Amino acid sequence: MDKFRMMFQFLQANQESFMNGICGIMALASAQLYSTFEFTCPCMPEYNYAYGVGILIVPPFWFFMLGYVLNNNISVLTEEWKRPIGQRQKETTVLRYMLCSMTQRALIAPSVWIAVTLMDGKSFLCAYSTRIDLSYFVNSSSVYMSDKDMEKVTATIPCKNVFNANYVINREAASRYIRVMSQACGWAFLMLTTFVAFLIRAIRPCFTQAVFLKTKYWSHYIDTERRLFDETCKEHAKSFAKVCIQQYFESISGEMVFHKLHEKAKAEKEKGNEEEKPVSEEEKLLGIREKDDMNKVLWNWHTCKPALRIHKYDKDENNENSNSPVQTNGYHRPKFMNESTAYYSKV
Repeated sequence: MDKFRMMFQFLQANQESFMNGICGIMALASAQLYSTFEFTCPCMPEYNYAYGVGILIVPPFWFFMLGYVLNNNISVLTEEWKRPIGQRQKETTVLRYMLCSMTQRALIAPSVWIAVTLMDGKSFLCAYSTRIDLSYFVNSSSVYMSDKDMEKVTATIPCKNVFNANYVINREAASRYIRVMSQACGWAFLMLTTFVAFLIRAIRPCFTQAVFLKTKYWSHYIDTERRLFDETCKEHAKSFAKVCIQQYFESISGEMVFHKLHEKAKAEKEKGNEEEKPVSEEEKLLGIREKDDMNKVLWNWHTCKPALRIHKYDKDENNENSNSPVQTNGYHRPKFMNESTAYYSKV
């Protein structure tokens, strides 16, 4: 179980590598799915084209949508696009970069399906057996047939068990011809996609390197910020639940538990700072101890995210007498709140 937990944490920390692995698995799955797919051409002039083109288009579209569904950044992109501006402006270049990155990964599996389908040639043969000129393969000594009857004969070329007109057209030669055209289209598709991928991955950063680095950095920041916020909320919810349960049991058990806890805290205080104390659950609450306060924090995070700048509490150390507020990520903290005074009495 620990190994699976460590693997899951590693995949979360290396999300880009994880998504690349998912894209690779989807590409292999598309090729394996095609090999196990039972291709059955209807061998009818009215349905051959629709069936063949549907096999070439519908599964790639499904793989494309599945690539978006399995990508965690789609929710990050949507949330960033629909959120109120607040104190943080929306960067359209960053959103465009995230969308392009997701699209590139989502197109891998559909491209593999299209390439494998064209290389195999079955769907192309079914779709274009009635649309390609096959007059070169028609027997010259055959009986004259009308165009409609000839279309019915050519529609049965993909079906070896159904075709029974070898005296009219050479089925083997015609099917080989159509498969050769399908493989030529497949190689052209592979060359085109490879060239486009080369242009996107290699040449684009050379012309806009500064913009590319900026958009890449802030896209990573948005993803990291959301993940850390979720982890902080989970940790806060865990600590909040622990404290609530502890207080519940303390209220039930009576004064004896409070007395024991007081004695224990007093004994730990007398030990001093010899050992580093772990962070208590109370400290993990970060000052948020009520349901309404937590709801307000979550609402403010959605409606008015803090600005992307970090300030120290003591912004102006030279002006010690100033009581002007110090702004920290969109929240104002008065100057006097940064100072503390301790009073001791000998009584």
